Amino acid sequence: MADDEQLRTALVEDLDAGFEAVVRAHGDVVHAVARRTADRAVDAEDLAAEAFLRAYRALRDYPATRIEALDLRPWLLTILLNTARNDRRTAARRPRTDGVAEPPDRPSATAGPAERAETAELGDRLAALLADLPVAQRTAVVLRHVVDLPVAEVAAVLHCTEGTARSYAARGLAALRARLEETP
Repeated sequence: MADDEQLRTALVEDLDAGFEAVVRAHGDVVHAVARRTADRAVDAEDLAAEAFLRAYRALRDYPATRIEALDLRPWLLTILLNTARNDRRTAARRPRTDGVAEPPDRPSATAGPAERAETAELGDRLAALLADLPVAQRTAVVLRHVVDLPVAEVAAVLHCTEGTARSYAARGLAALRARLEETP
């Protein structure tokens, strides 16, 4: 990807300006995945911001040779997904103390490029059904079919083989189709 090559060069030359360019280039993808990954819609923006902060902090300590070898989009999405996983783990260890169980919000219905193409009703139904999928399947479906990443990048983000990434995406789609047929 020539654009990523330019971004890596910009990061090596000037981290602050280069990182701003990285956020502009990959911010929409990171935010789209955050909206579908966060347990609550209100947490998606915080999740994306935290992922970018962690990425910036990591880049400060990377030597130029490591930055030049980065595959930026999968690297950023891996940080995002790890941040989400850590947040869920932390929340599970700190249960609410007020005695009120708060159900997770449905995924955000905020229209992004992919969501605008669908009707609002179908988009809401799909988002709710997507939120019910197991994390690996949901992530694979979002990365492959919502964000339109190539299978190789989905596999890199999920730290699995391409065959496993295809399997997660296919199983997630099959589950979505079955659940769509079940709902009125």
